[in-house]
Order: sequence, then structure tokens, then C-alpha cells
Amino acid sequence: MKTQMPGTGERFRTLKSPTMQHVDSVPPYQRELYQRGARGHKPRVPLHFDQLQERARQQFSARAFAYVAGGAGQETTQFANRLAFEDWCIQPKMLRDVSVRSLKTTIFGKEWRSPLMLSPVGALGLLREQADALVARAAARCRTPMVFSNQASVQMETCAALMGDSPRWFQLYWSKSNELVASLVSRAEACGCEAIVVTLDTPLLGWRPRDLQLGSLPFARAIGLAQYLSDPVFQSYLDEVQLRPSGPITLAALEVFYQACRNYGGSLWQNLRTRRPLKAVQQFVDIYSRTDLLWSDLKFLRKHTRLPIVLKGILCAEDARLALDAGMDGIWVSNHGGRQVDGARTSLNALVEVVAEVRGAVPVFFDSGIRAGADVFKALALGATAVGLGRPFALALGLAGEEGVVEVIENTLTELDLTMAFAGCCDLEGIRGHRLLRNE
Repeated sequence: MKTQMPGTGERFRTLKSPTMQHVDSVPPYQRELYQRGARGHKPRVPLHFDQLQERARQQFSARAFAYVAGGAGQETTQFANRLAFEDWCIQPKMLRDVSVRSLKTTIFGKEWRSPLMLSPVGALGLLREQADALVARAAARCRTPMVFSNQASVQMETCAALMGDSPRWFQLYWSKSNELVASLVSRAEACGCEAIVVTLDTPLLGWRPRDLQLGSLPFARAIGLAQYLSDPVFQSYLDEVQLRPSGPITLAALEVFYQACRNYGGSLWQNLRTRRPLKAVQQFVDIYSRTDLLWSDLKFLRKHTRLPIVLKGILCAEDARLALDAGMDGIWVSNHGGRQVDGARTSLNALVEVVAEVRGAVPVFFDSGIRAGADVFKALALGATAVGLGRPFALALGLAGEEGVVEVIENTLTELDLTMAFAGCCDLEGIRGHRLLRNE
């Protein structure tokens, strides 16, 4: 399937939607998979997450797989995130009229095809050239919102141009430089982002043994720095950077420097002469995040954007209340997919607590541990306004590019639609009224 670039006068070609009202006994995308199979065409990426991850392990580079699959410490938080979903079960209900169904919802005044969105995932350039642009094209084709990562490998303006009027948000890592924060937020507004998602749970980089074992930090190769390298404020800082001693020159160090030059862009000779790519990497590491950020600092962001502000990384009622007191527009329950704190509480258990505290005052978003449509259903039934998909689309991107991302989105939405029907629900109101049972 081919998506036309915006501005050509042609409309996006989109897949038939399982979220529109219909009376078919088989959702269109499910039927399409069976029809393809009858012609000998299998899906590009496995539908089961374990098989998806195993194929990625076989085909990705060691660095790429470690980055996407890895978590903090012994990865107990990742494991617990999945176990939390097993604690709840869906109650199928019979003889309900579910012939007409819809997953449509409205978030911050914008109609969405469904309550599914693509969570921000950084350093996707490890997986594929122009990675974020491919994800943006897939999101637009599927009419699924995308949250641009602050650590993207393609700048936000390029991705926005590929999405037409499809919803997009911008994730912000709060830099040590408020001037840079203001610049990034201003650019997000200018390219049509509809909310700012402030990731709070990464004041420091988590202890990630898979990456550490390989000595692999993508940012050292200028992977995931597109938002910074394209920012005039960040670029202005590089004129004053004094490089610190980096130790002996080895073949491995030269390879890292070459990749940093390539990802920085421009003339290789100029980069060798000025060493500007190295200055960019050093400056990024120095100012990437703040460990002294306080609730009172949120006033600065409110002054510099007219967009809704969503706080990502909330895991308890106390922080949810502080977010409300600070006048925030949304709360995103997340433990960063288990990548920051080994032994942290699960996002799903935190969701129940936060929803009870918020009581509908603001939307509550959710991610961490989502692998399929049934997981999305459970999160929605426990009170989530919308749900973010992360690792599955990243793995699919590395395996099959844009088409892989499209398949993962459509697989997830079709299973969500079917699960909704089996539970006797016809819309999101029905899902949110569905009482999940505790597994015995």
C-alpha cells in the first residue's frame, strides 16, 4: 500500500477500519488476513509478541535488540508488568447485540479512530534508516495518533509533514536548559502537535545491563538526537563547547565517531575538522535531563505553551493529586516499560490507584506491558482514557519497516474490537462499564 505525501492533492490511502460501525460477522482486517493466507501470503511480522521478539532477536544487531528488548536491572519490572495483566480476566457475555460497534473517542477536542496511540520510543534509528518517518507514515495510514519522541532519529517537522491532519503529540525530556525546552515546545506547536507529554521518570538513565554489557549508548553515535541537532538553540551552544579528553583512539572509537558524523549530517571533512558531531554528543549528555526538577517548575512550561500538558511516569495517587494541583491537563501512568527502576510497581496496579484518585478530573493515559488488543481492553476497563503501544511497534518497525508498524496497529485494533464484542460491549462506554474479575 502506498501513502501519498501531503501536498500532492491526493488523499491518504487508509486501511478499512475495524473501529467504524459495521454489521459484518468478520471484521474487515481479520477477513483480509484470511484472504491473504488463502493466496499464500503470510503476515510480514508474527502476531504473537513472543514470536515477534524472537524473530527480532535473530535479525536485529546485538545493540539494537538490547536497546528495544532490555529493561532495568534484572528486568523484574518488565516481567511484573505482564503478570499484572494476568491478575485480571474479562467476563465474556452472551446474547448481546454487538452488531454495531465503534471505538471512536475524543481526546482534547480531537476525534480519534480509537483509544490506541503510539507511545514515544527513542533511538529508533538503531533499527532502520528514517525510522521515525516510517512510523509517522504508518500512523497516518492507520489514523492512529503518534507521540513524537524527544529522542527521535528524524526531526519532528519532517514527521509532522508526513502525517497530514492525523493527531500527533510531542514528548518532552526536560533539559537543563529552559531556553532549549521553550524552543522544542515552540517547534512542537508550530508543526501541529496537539499536546506536550512531559516524561518525568528519566531524570537519570536507568541501569540497563543489556546495553551496558555491550557498552552501547545510541546517543554516543548521535542516534536519537534529531530534535537537538535541528534546534537553533542547541546548535548555538556548540560554538562554546570545549571537548573533554576521551582516551586513546581505537578502531572501535573511530567507528563510533564515523557513525556520529554520519548521523549529524553534512560534510565528513567538515565534521572531521570541526569535530562538531562530538561536541553535539557531549553537549547532549551534559544537558539532556534535570535531576533538580520540581513541581513548581511546571509553571514555566505552562507559560510557554497553549497546548494541553500531560505528565508521563505517574505511579501513585500522591503524584496524581500533585499533578491536578499543578493544573495539568492529563496524567500518563507508566513505569517506562520497566526500563528505569528494577522492582518498581506495575503500571496496571498504579492505574487503578490513579484513576480512583483523579475521578475523571483529567484524562488518564496508560502504557507499559501492552502486547495485544486484549491488554488494551483491560486497561480501558480499569479506567484508562487511551492506551500507548510501545515495544510491539518498535520490533515490527525493525523487521518490516512501515508495513510492519501498520500490521501491528491493525492486529491490535482488530483484536480489541473482537474482545469488545465478546464482552458484550459496543463502544468505549461499554468497555469502561465492564467489570473485570480477579483471577482466582
